[in-house]
This record gives sequence, C-alpha cells and structure tokens, in this order.
Amino acid sequence: MIRSWKENSSSVNILRVWLGVTWIFAGWNKATDAGFLDPASAHYIGAQLTGYVASSPIGFILKHMVEHATLIGWSVMIGEFAIGIAILAGVAMQLASIAGAGMTLVLWLSATWSVKPYFLGSDTAYLIMWIALFFALRTSARGLRRNALIPNFRDRRETLRMGAVGALAIAGGFLGKAFVNASPTPEMGSAITTLDALAIGQTLKFKAADGTPAVLFRTKAGVFAYSRVCTHQGCIVDYDAASHLLACPCHGAQFDPTAAGKAVAGPTQVALPKINVAVKGNNIVQI
Repeated sequence: MIRSWKENSSSVNILRVWLGVTWIFAGWNKATDAGFLDPASAHYIGAQLTGYVASSPIGFILKHMVEHATLIGWSVMIGEFAIGIAILAGVAMQLASIAGAGMTLVLWLSATWSVKPYFLGSDTAYLIMWIALFFALRTSARGLRRNALIPNFRDRRETLRMGAVGALAIAGGFLGKAFVNASPTPEMGSAITTLDALAIGQTLKFKAADGTPAVLFRTKAGVFAYSRVCTHQGCIVDYDAASHLLACPCHGAQFDPTAAGKAVAGPTQVALPKINVAVKGNNIVQI
C-alpha cells in the first residue's frame, strides 16, 4: 500500500484520496440509511430509480432495474465500498478507476441528467476525475506488472489483496446497519402534513402508519390517498402529472386516482389500496 503511494505523483495521489474517501463515504451513507433498502421508504433505491425513468436517456434500462431494486441497491453500496478501498489501498487501481467511471456515468445519465447547465451537477466532474486518474495510472504503471489493468490471479498475494478488498466492502455494508439512522413511522392519527403546506391540486408522497409507501392528493373535493405499491408485482408507482394517473415503471400498469385507484391500463385489474385520511383542523391525518 505504501509503495503504491510512493510510485505515483502528488497529483495522482490527491485524486486517489479524494475519490477513494468519497466513494467509501457514499457506501457508508447508503449503509446507514434505514430507507435505502426498505421498499416502504420514500428513500428506497427503487423509488429513486422510478423517479429517474421519465427524465433519463437510459430510462429504458432503469425501468428494468426497478424490478430488482434491492439487489441493485446492495450492488451499488458494496461496489462503492470496494472501489474506494481499492483506490486507497492500491489494489487493482486501474480496474477500480474504470468501475468508478462507469458508476459515475450511470449516475450522470440518471440522477443528474436533468441538471442544467451541466456544470452544476457533480457527476460530470467526478466522471472526468475518474478518467484522468485511469490514464495517469495507466502511464505510471508501464513496466510495473503488479499495476496491470487486469489483476494477476495466479499471483497468490494479488488474489489475497483482491479478496481482502471484497471482504472489507461487504463488511462495511453490514457494519453500517449497526449505525442506521432510522426514521420513525408515523402513528395512526398523527399529522401527515398541513393544509397550508399542501395546496389544492398538489400531491405528497408519505409513509403510511403500517410502513406502506403512499401518496396523498388534495383536490377541491377534499383529500384522499392510495398505497404506491403496484397490485401487479409490487413495484412502486408514481404520479404522472401529464396523464393524471399513477403509473408503474416496471410493466406499464396505470391507476386513476380520481376513480378510487382503479386500474385503467397494464397487466393488472386490481385497484390500488386506499389509505384512509381526513382533515382535522389544519392537519391532514391518517385515520
């Protein structure tokens, strides 16, 4: 590890510190987020992917990822740990740089694609940093077999180093669960929001008393809410303001919130479950 720092220039090592620490922190941030892998949470990775589908140029890919959101979430979290640890420890750094660039490219095309102008989004800057680090490592690695692009798995020491990175990455994911910052589930009768905060014609995503992800509507006729769990295969639906329907990104099911959550398109005929809500004073509560 120490040798890898001495072999590289100061500029390369600065990039290694920044990118390595940032990627480990990103993994830790996800590992300690109680909602990241919880389908009932508004922070769930599946809900995030669902939100990106409509605006991303790779929405057709994200659409299929939603079905396997929990697996994707674990892969991203452990991958971030692994990339960060590898970069700091000097293990398969070229390969880790390519993985970091690939992960950042996907984030740019999904999470920050709609940020305009582009330089206000950080993913483009991180993408360039990963590419710059790769070529810097590529140049400095000439003649150094141990820094080759593809690790030499016939080398026992190299194999053990790679295994250690993987083990530490997995351990980081599970260790984070011991420090989870859990957000309490609202109790029945507690306020979801207030009339002042939710204007007529607006919607609000919230977690129901039983932990179910839900969406609240306020119209001139009053307030009503539905579960966001699709009745086909359990993906999380989202409200499409253009069509005025709740749409599932996985298999195209659509539900009409103005008709008791009735299924109007797609592979299911079962309406979305209703969440009972009411206005009490200035508060909107679940009853």
